[in-house]
Amino acid sequence: MTRLRTVACLLPLAALTLAQSPAPQVFGYRDFSQQAKLDKAFMAVPDAALAGQHLKTLTAAPHWASSPEDYATAVYVADKFKAAGLDTEIVPYKVLLTKPVKIEIEAFDATGNKLMSGPTPEHVDPNKFGGDPFQDDPRILPAFNGSSPSGDVTAEVVYANYGTLADFQQLAKLGISIKGKIVLVRYGENFRGIKTYIAQQYGAIGVLIYSDPADDGYFRGDMYPKGPYRPETGVQRGSVQFLPIYPGDPTTPGIASTLDLPDSKRIPVDKLQNNQPSIPTNPLSYHDAAPILKALGGEESPRDWQGALPFTYHLGAGGNHTEANKVTVHMHLDEDIALRTIWDVIGTIHGTDESQKDNWVVAGNHRDAWVYGAVDPNSGTAAMLETVHGLGQLLKQGWKPKRTIVIGSWDAEEEGLIGSTEWAEQHEKILAHAVAYFNTDVGVAGPNFDAAAVPSLKQFVREVTKEVPSPKGGTVYDQWKADQNAPSPTRKHNRSSESTDGDVRIGTLGSGSDYTPFIQHLGVPSTDIGSEGPYGVYHSVFDNYNWFTKFADPTFVYEQQQARVFGLEILHMADTDVLPYDYQLYGKEIVGYLEAAQKLATTKSLALDFTAALAAANRFAAAGTAIRTIESAPPANPTALNEALRNAEEALLNPEGLPKRPWYKHTIYAPGEFTGYAAVVIPGVNEGIDAPDAPRAQAQLAALTAALNRSAAILEAAK
Repeated sequence: MTRLRTVACLLPLAALTLAQSPAPQVFGYRDFSQQAKLDKAFMAVPDAALAGQHLKTLTAAPHWASSPEDYATAVYVADKFKAAGLDTEIVPYKVLLTKPVKIEIEAFDATGNKLMSGPTPEHVDPNKFGGDPFQDDPRILPAFNGSSPSGDVTAEVVYANYGTLADFQQLAKLGISIKGKIVLVRYGENFRGIKTYIAQQYGAIGVLIYSDPADDGYFRGDMYPKGPYRPETGVQRGSVQFLPIYPGDPTTPGIASTLDLPDSKRIPVDKLQNNQPSIPTNPLSYHDAAPILKALGGEESPRDWQGALPFTYHLGAGGNHTEANKVTVHMHLDEDIALRTIWDVIGTIHGTDESQKDNWVVAGNHRDAWVYGAVDPNSGTAAMLETVHGLGQLLKQGWKPKRTIVIGSWDAEEEGLIGSTEWAEQHEKILAHAVAYFNTDVGVAGPNFDAAAVPSLKQFVREVTKEVPSPKGGTVYDQWKADQNAPSPTRKHNRSSESTDGDVRIGTLGSGSDYTPFIQHLGVPSTDIGSEGPYGVYHSVFDNYNWFTKFADPTFVYEQQQARVFGLEILHMADTDVLPYDYQLYGKEIVGYLEAAQKLATTKSLALDFTAALAAANRFAAAGTAIRTIESAPPANPTALNEALRNAEEALLNPEGLPKRPWYKHTIYAPGEFTGYAAVVIPGVNEGIDAPDAPRAQAQLAALTAALNRSAAILEAAK
C-alpha cells in the first residue's frame, strides 16, 4: 500500500513538470496556454491507488449482463458519477440475452469409447504459484457462447483451423464436405460469430470453438498462475451474434429497446434469422479439445493449420478417412433465451456555449463481463472513473465546458454491443450533432499504449498523448513510438495498424467494441484507446483481480495513465475553438484505399470503372488540404466552420447502408462480413471485388463517389 501511494504521488509531479513547459501549438486552439493550465490541474487528480480500489470492487463478483451483480456495478458507477457532480441516471433497456441452463459436450471414437465429457470446469492447482482465489465461485456461469440457440445434435467432427472463409474454401477444394457435420475450429483470425456464420452456410449442424495453446497458451509463455497465458482448462467465452449484420438487441435493429417498447415493434424470437445463428455453438478449453483432435483420422491438416498440441492434427475426413478413425460428438445445449433488463449509466456535464452545447462529446466504456472481467472491461471502467474524478475536481474549481460532455457506462457489450447500440439508436437525432465518441474497453492489459481512430482524429490522439507522462519515462507518445516496432501482443480486436503520414501508427476502427454504433451507424468521429501486454486469459474465469495485479499493472500506474489520456481527449474536444478534424490525412488515406482496390480488381480480372470514384477522392483530399489551412487561421466566430467540419463526416454515410447489412452506413469503414472484428476499408467496394461481383462493386463505387462528393462540397463551402 505504501508503494502504491508513493507512485501515485510521484506521477502527478511528472505531469506538472511536463505541463510547465511552454504551451505547444495544438491543432484546434488559437491559444493553448489556458487549456494547458486546465490540463495540468486535471492530470494531478487521477489516482493510481483509487483506480485499484475501483477495479477490486467492480471485479469482486461475476457480473454477467442483467444479473443482480451487474446491477450492483451500475449502482457503484452511478454513485461515483454523482459524487463528481455529473447529472446521472441509470437507463434500463429490455433486450434478448442467452443464458445457459445446461451445457453437455461428449466425444466418442468409432468403437463408442468416450474420449471426453465436458466442458471441464476452469481450474488451476491451488497449491502452485499461488493458485487462483476466484475460480470456485458458484455464481460463475458454465462456459457458453452468447446468442447460440439450444440444440441436441450428434455428428462426425471435421477440423477447420480458424474457421475463416479461406479455411472453409480450402476444405471444399480438398473434397471435404462439412454438411451435416460438427465443425471444430480454433479461436483467432476472425470474430467467433463469423466462424458459425460461415459454417452454417456450408451446412454444418454445430460448431465447437477451442483455444489452441499456439495462440494464447503455453506456446506463448508460462501459463497462469505462473505466467499470463491461458491454462489448460481456460475457456474463451463470447457472443456468436452475427455482428457484421447488425449489433445491439437482436429484436430491435435500428430502434431502441426501451422498457415501454411494445412487442409489436420487436422481431418475434422465432423469426430471428439475420444476426443470430441457427446452429448450436459452444467454446472449449484445449484440455477438452485435445482428445477430439488427437483421435481424428483422415488426411493430415495443411501444415499451417497445425497448432501447438503435441500431436499431428488431422482433418477428420477425406483421403484415408474410414469409419474406424472417425470421431463423433454429441452437443446438448439448453439455453434460456429471453428478454432481460440491462442498465446503462449515463453521466452528463452540461455545456455552456449556446451555439455549441448540443454538440455533444460522448465517451464510454462497457461494464458487463462474461465472468469477473478485470482486464476486459473493468480496467477501462476503473480508468474512466478516475477520469470522472478529475473532471469533478475541475467542476468544483469553477470550470464548465463549452460543449456538453456525456459519459456512458454501457451494459451487455459482450452480448453484441447492446447497451451502447440501444442508447445511440435512442438518441440518434441529437447524436447527429455529436462531435466525437471516445471509447475504451480493454483499458489496461499491460504497459504498451495503442489506439485506433478515424483518420480525421489521428493527429488529435497523438497530440493528447504528447502531454501525458508515461510510467516508463517521457510521455505516452514517446513510449508509444518506441514500442511500435516491438512484436505486437495479443489484441482483443485484431485491428490493423497503418500509417500514411510517417508518424506513430494508429489502427483502423473495425468492430467488437462500443464505438461501432457511433461511427459506423451514425457517423460520429471516434477513437478507441487501450494499453496492451501479454494477455492470455481473455473471456475466462482467470481474467480477474488476481491475474491483473500479477501480470497487467500491479501498482495501477497504467490505469492512472489511461485515465489521463481519456480525460484529455474529453477536455480538449469539449473546449477546443475549432474541431480538430484532419481531413487532409483523411483524404490521403481514402485515395490510397481506392488505388489499392483498383489493383485488387485488376488481379481478379474485374472490369470496373474507378474514374469517377478516384476523381471524387482526389476532390475530397484537395478540399481537406484547403480546410486544414482555414482551421489553422480560423474566423473570429468558428460556429459555421465547425458545423461544416462535423457535417463532412456524416456526409460519408450512405443512407441505404451496405449490401446485405443496411444497418452499417459508413462508406469508408465497417467490420468485414467475413472478419467481424477487423475493418474493411471502403467496404461496399472491396467486398464486391472479393465476392467477386462486378455489378455490386460498380454500384458501390457509385455510392462511394456520391458520398465523397457530398462531403467535399461541404468542406469546399466552409469558411
